[in-house]
Amino acid sequence: MKTFKILTCFMLLITANLYAQQEKGIVGVTNWLDNWTEFQPNQQNFREPTQIISGNITEDTKLFKRDTYLLVGSVFITNGATLTIEPGTVILSDYKTKTSLTVSKGSKIMAEGTETDPIIFSSNRSVKHAGDWGGIILLGDGPLNKFGNGSVASYYNDLDPSNYGNVNYGGNNSENSAGSLKFVRIEYAGKRVKGAGYFNGLLLAGIGYGTLIENIMVSYCAGDAFEVWGGKVNINKAITYRTNSNDFKFNYGAQCKLTNSLTIRSPYVSSSEGSRCLKVLSYDKKEEVDFSKQGTLVIAENLTMLNSSETLKEDIEKGLVKEAVYVAEGASLNMNKSVISGFNPAVILDDRIKINQDSLEKIKFSDMYFNNCNGNIFTAYNSNNDDLENWYGNAAFFNVYSKSNNVETFIDFDNHRRPDYRLRINKIIATNIDPDLED
Repeated sequence: MKTFKILTCFMLLITANLYAQQEKGIVGVTNWLDNWTEFQPNQQNFREPTQIISGNITEDTKLFKRDTYLLVGSVFITNGATLTIEPGTVILSDYKTKTSLTVSKGSKIMAEGTETDPIIFSSNRSVKHAGDWGGIILLGDGPLNKFGNGSVASYYNDLDPSNYGNVNYGGNNSENSAGSLKFVRIEYAGKRVKGAGYFNGLLLAGIGYGTLIENIMVSYCAGDAFEVWGGKVNINKAITYRTNSNDFKFNYGAQCKLTNSLTIRSPYVSSSEGSRCLKVLSYDKKEEVDFSKQGTLVIAENLTMLNSSETLKEDIEKGLVKEAVYVAEGASLNMNKSVISGFNPAVILDDRIKINQDSLEKIKFSDMYFNNCNGNIFTAYNSNNDDLENWYGNAAFFNVYSKSNNVETFIDFDNHRRPDYRLRINKIIATNIDPDLED
């Protein structure tokens, strides 16, 4: 009996330690940001380009690490072709020709780097800036909630008529694959387009879950870092760093699972057109949407969203810090086991959303860690959030609230070369007992 009691106490101690770690924010047995990420890309020097890529890629093509490539103008992968990129390959984009890379419906990109040999897309300028080039666009035939299919033609000035068919997206195939992006860095993208806003670092339009999107870092993007229009896709281990606009934006009936991902915002690079870590919409205009189709649904798990401000109170007073999460009317969000640190406030719900049980069951926040935010969850233009606090503050949601600075909150916040943004809980590394989310 005595042995049984000792064993029971030992098991309870192990269980208590596991749960003390809370499983919140980005997770991993080791720091999965090591080796392949770069938080100081302006200090990187690349070799001069030895090969030029321009026009349309109409047959299977492979890029090799031994060469450095210069992407010139609007490049389309078409005709069912596959572009394969070897680990460690560097592709620089020509600043002068408004460069972008588009994977048209039915074609693929296979860009699979490794932890020690990532694939890099960057600017060819000696002094690089956000918006130096366009970005990467993947188009598929997944479902949308719009009437008819969509087009990204507005992104290309002087689009050649022969490419009109290569800019369309949408259909009924949730399983389609546009290929694979893994261990890829996209730097200084988001070029402004006259009359069409900004390119995104990575735009996924009508993409199916046969596409692999994992270990992608988008840094210094002038537009949205990741944008998803329709389709059904999983995004895992994505990083956004110092994005001018939104870090992750979902629209037009996107069905997406976003897991184990990190956004780091700076109050000094935010755009007046939108600067949220996570923005979830179902449409821009009601008249373009078929409401018999599914609205946008995002499942967001183990995210870390942090504001890097060192003078948070002053930056909030200056209007430089906004909310981390914005949810629009008609969209659904299920967010759990995530960290939101240093925002004003943590979450804003569109003022057209009715605050009742039916609506709030479509917008879930559970097992959250709200830290150092100027308020938690509000409706836009309404400073009274008592109903929302009562709802999400219910013990059944297991949400946690605290006030601590970034150095206290994260394991190695001030390490610019090898930062570790996993949550610090009593000096214990935050881990997750779900093996699917561990390295």
